[in-house]
Amino acid sequence: MPLRYLALGDSYTIGEDVPAQARWPMQLVEKLRKQGTAIDDPQIVAVTGWTTDELSVGMDQAAFAPGYDLVTLLIGVNNQYRGRPAAEYREQFRALLMRAVALADHRAERVVAVSIPDWGVTPFGYASGRDRGQIAHELDGFNAIAHDEASAAGAPFVNITGISREHAGLVASDGLHPSGAQYALWTEAIEPVVAEALQRAAVP
Repeated sequence: MPLRYLALGDSYTIGEDVPAQARWPMQLVEKLRKQGTAIDDPQIVAVTGWTTDELSVGMDQAAFAPGYDLVTLLIGVNNQYRGRPAAEYREQFRALLMRAVALADHRAERVVAVSIPDWGVTPFGYASGRDRGQIAHELDGFNAIAHDEASAAGAPFVNITGISREHAGLVASDGLHPSGAQYALWTEAIEPVVAEALQRAAVP
């Protein structure tokens, strides 16, 4: 039976303004398949603009079949964008992570958390008039929280924020979201962690 994959998130997971095949969850699946892993297309529960609490509501309304072999979680940019507090993010991210672990048959090693990219370095960020240093500082704080919570839960964490800063020009036509080329770079960083997670999950 092919492995089953659930991707939870927001615009970065649904791949706003890029073709479906360019989304990083789809690129991840294709990369795994080329390496001999039989895996279904991802079930994606993600909507552009979602915050942590909105993802939770979206999950309440989604149809799940627990026992996923892989779950990825990337959420929080809209919390930062809307000025929501870090303490709230910690509480809600932890709850989402626990839900993800439950959907992964209570095996935290099957859940891979991915850091929030830095939208402040994009053309949209430059044009926004907001303090890009403050954006970076706040996102670094949110990512530190996500890393801490993932570590505490025993879930792997992948930091792609540096990639988003180093390749800020690789954006979609909206000038904000990553292009397929930037998602490919994310996938290169995420795939080894996912491959190790799947290997560990296969051990009784």
